[in-house]
Amino acid sequence: MEKVRIGIIKEGKVPPDHRVPLTPKQCKHLQEIYPNIEMVVQPSPIRAFKDEEYTAEGIRLSENLEDCSIIMGVKEVNSSDLLPNKTYFFFSHTLKKQPYNRDLLRTILEKKIRLIDYEVLKNKQNKRIIGFGRYAGIVGAYNAFRTFGLKKGTYELTAANQCKDREAMEAEMHKIVLSPDTKIVLTGFGRVGHGAREIIDILPIKEVSPEEFLTKKFEEPVFSHLEVEDYYARKDGKPFVKNEFYSNPELYCSSFKRFLTEADIYIPCHFWSNKSPFIITKEDLKILNLRLSVVADISCDIAGPIACTIRPSKISDPIYGYNPITEQEDDFHKPGTIAVMAVDNLPCELPLDASEDFGNELIRQVMPFLLKDDPDNIIERGTETTLEGKLTENFAYLQPYVDGLE
Repeated sequence: MEKVRIGIIKEGKVPPDHRVPLTPKQCKHLQEIYPNIEMVVQPSPIRAFKDEEYTAEGIRLSENLEDCSIIMGVKEVNSSDLLPNKTYFFFSHTLKKQPYNRDLLRTILEKKIRLIDYEVLKNKQNKRIIGFGRYAGIVGAYNAFRTFGLKKGTYELTAANQCKDREAMEAEMHKIVLSPDTKIVLTGFGRVGHGAREIIDILPIKEVSPEEFLTKKFEEPVFSHLEVEDYYARKDGKPFVKNEFYSNPELYCSSFKRFLTEADIYIPCHFWSNKSPFIITKEDLKILNLRLSVVADISCDIAGPIACTIRPSKISDPIYGYNPITEQEDDFHKPGTIAVMAVDNLPCELPLDASEDFGNELIRQVMPFLLKDDPDNIIERGTETTLEGKLTENFAYLQPYVDGLE
């Protein structure tokens, strides 16, 4: 059987990303279950997993990945590091025609690289099968409580990226002190929303229905996890129809404003289409009885559905304030300002755990179809470019973007 060499590239994007697509033990496991596979890892001084941890598992290190037919990374690969005529796996961030990655896609086509983008690997139900969303939710929810403590001046948690791993991060949560009337609201499910729930479920916070959240008083902290029909409504007052909302969002408007006077913390975990109405507008936040004081925007759509998310924040400086009156950034400690946590690379804060979780999904959900049979064309449908230097049929819509026409 022909040997297939799979390389793990060292991440070259700045700021550096410490995650890996496969941990040392996962590389060894892959070689055990697929005897024709050889894993090769490019040495890196910045990985969460050290070079020696790979060699300890019998994985070969090599600066040169020329003998690898498949190369895997996490973030965008620098154009100068791309080897021609290879199959690459990484998050390319070109699917929405991001201007800053136009030249990257052009280089991929020029070098006749087959790009398989993790973001568009989907099962036959058209649902994503791999991503870092779960850990975005986990770290984002932890950051929500850290932000709330700093905003209120009631407790301080160690930043997630200063914790060794998830276990150490969760050990910090015993410091959290919430007043009995604390109320938290979430939007969005999927990997991100369920990841956030994992953190909330650690704390003594009771889940209540949206109706109870809006109408009842509680003597213990509560949260409500909203379905899309709980914060959008038809403009004409007719009943909400989910399929119609997704196909004709212009018929709907946000009904989230009623939560602004009841919630202390809002954790957005939703997917938002730019065709959908905004969830919170600048005018919504000018209400006199605004209660909302923290937004931990895991979704992080800039200048999008959450008016106070005016820019992304950095892991090193994760919180800024939004002044609803001036509509400008302000000191988040000031009364009346909303403390916004909008870190857009949250899984990087726990690279060990996030990498292991991602690698498990890669082995379970992707590798069998890459290396054996693929009856549902999962790999083909996730392939953006070909070894002939062409966009695939599913991604032909990117041609004007590549040509600089849009």
